[in-house]
Amino acid sequence: MATAAREADEERRTAGMVRALTFLGIESSCDDTAAAVVRHAPQSGEAPRILSSVVEGQAALHAAFGGVVPEIAARAHAERLDHAVERALAEAGLALTDLDGIAVTAGPGLIGGVLSGVMLAKGLSAGTGLPLVGVNHLAGHALTPRLTNGLDYPYLMLLVSGGHCQFLLARGPEDFRRLGGTIDDAPGEAFDKTAKLLGLAQPGGPVVEVEAEGGDVRRFRFPRPLLDRPDCDMSFSGLKTALLRARDALVAEKGGITVQDRRDLCAGFQAAVADVLAEKTRRAINAARDLAAVTAIAVAGGVAANRTIRAGLEAVAARAGLPFVAPPLRLCTDNAAMIAWAGIERFRDGGRDGMELQARPRWPLDRTAAPMLGSGKRGVKA
Repeated sequence: MATAAREADEERRTAGMVRALTFLGIESSCDDTAAAVVRHAPQSGEAPRILSSVVEGQAALHAAFGGVVPEIAARAHAERLDHAVERALAEAGLALTDLDGIAVTAGPGLIGGVLSGVMLAKGLSAGTGLPLVGVNHLAGHALTPRLTNGLDYPYLMLLVSGGHCQFLLARGPEDFRRLGGTIDDAPGEAFDKTAKLLGLAQPGGPVVEVEAEGGDVRRFRFPRPLLDRPDCDMSFSGLKTALLRARDALVAEKGGITVQDRRDLCAGFQAAVADVLAEKTRRAINAARDLAAVTAIAVAGGVAANRTIRAGLEAVAARAGLPFVAPPLRLCTDNAAMIAWAGIERFRDGGRDGMELQARPRWPLDRTAAPMLGSGKRGVKA
């Protein structure tokens, strides 16, 4: 009986791997309320198709506070998620009955927002009978190159965003080996704090990049943290402090900073981040090749939209003789298309969830690795 049950499960799993699937994705882990519909019909030989992708940002709601306020974000998600889902279905020209499943970000993230998405997805699943698949937000980013470029496993992924920065050997929908990461601030967080120190708007990444375009990259030589260590770990907190001291020195000397001072500070800061990421990526490639025949180096996450950082990573990949894959900019930042796709991948791999699915503020992709950022009652951070 046990053998027959296993064979039946395997038969269902094999059928799920080849049949066409259309999934709704729901994303609400931070300050973007998103819904999308993705379809994949592997038997036709077609690439996955994003039928719709709705992203409603909250920048205006948080602008006066210099960063994302979790309570405001959670309330906005609760108000907007159902409308985002309606828009995504309408733009795809589909009804709920046309779907094969519902994928939702179940963590990590700001718990109020994650909970809003999970509860909506549970309600839709209960009301329609559609399968429910909880998705790790980080896996959504890490699997995006397979959605956009059909990348084969295993590949090296640099996940670089506002809250996370890590090198991952991606071997399957739920099989990730962490090779290194940041031991403190993520690059996106450092960009945001730099913008705040210089009186610039939030989010800081795009603003600092624009300022850096008019700056002299040679004027301020900021440190390149942890390059004296042979591993793939990174640190960006001290880099932010170095910029603060340079700014304060200018203020003490001149009574303030000019527009050109600000641009030069941004250029120096951005160059330092790009250099660290490029060198650590080179080391991560070597580490990954010791474990598997990697097919490519891929990058995803909000900071991957930075053109200077992309150029540095692309050069490293070229020297290593590996293809470099960077998703379109609209799929680097938080979106629900990546969640729908990750849901399809996990569903085909046998992943299912029920009404017991929980929202999780912390959820490391590599659950066997030692925590880099500490842990507590809520679990390991990363």
